[in-house]
Amino acid sequence: MLFIVAALLLLGVVLGSAAHLPLPVTLAAGGAIALWLLIFVARERLSNRKA
Repeated sequence: MLFIVAALLLLGVVLGSAAHLPLPVTLAAGGAIALWLLIFVARERLSNRKA
């Protein structure tokens, strides 16, 4: 639960600062976050198959 609260707080900070960043920087940060989430999903699926 604490992780969700921290993630939402971080999301608010990132979205707030994204309004002040140039578009290429915002897109690069979004791409990095999307890649991190894809890696996380892949790792979770692989760990669930083993268990």
